[in-house]
Amino acid sequence: MGMDPHLAKDSDVRIQAEDFDLGEEIGALRANDPRVGAICSFVGTVRDRHTGLIGGISSMELEHYPGMTEKSIQTMIDEARRRFDIYSARVVHRVGVLQPLDQIVLVAVTSAHRGESFRACEFLMDYLKTQAPFWKKEETPEGARWVDARVSDDVALARWGISASNSG
Repeated sequence: MGMDPHLAKDSDVRIQAEDFDLGEEIGALRANDPRVGAICSFVGTVRDRHTGLIGGISSMELEHYPGMTEKSIQTMIDEARRRFDIYSARVVHRVGVLQPLDQIVLVAVTSAHRGESFRACEFLMDYLKTQAPFWKKEETPEGARWVDARVSDDVALARWGISASNSG
């Protein structure tokens, strides 16, 4: 009796410098699974929050602790499986130096019905914004600065019954 390939842990989380292809990721996630009736995905991109203002972001650098980051995200995917009726989930998060408009993160979830996929996808994204062990540094004309979590991110996570205090 082998493990169900749709629940294989080794493909749930990837941290990489390379870009990802949304179509390929979704195709692999739902491949040969006739149960899937819904796929929800979120792709986050690097944006310049200060466009048109002095101090715009010229690049962003993301760092992580290999092994620890993947384990932390896998734990939250396992929690999403407990909370929602989903079949599979995948998180691909990029690290290294990224430019405005670059893709930075993918969260994709499959289920029988859209509601469960939407909720699980949002749950995972709220977690990633507040609890995943990544460190973000923005380059601006004034120099580099490390970015802290925002109060709004902690509030988003709190609605799932998870307490966080990352913002300063």
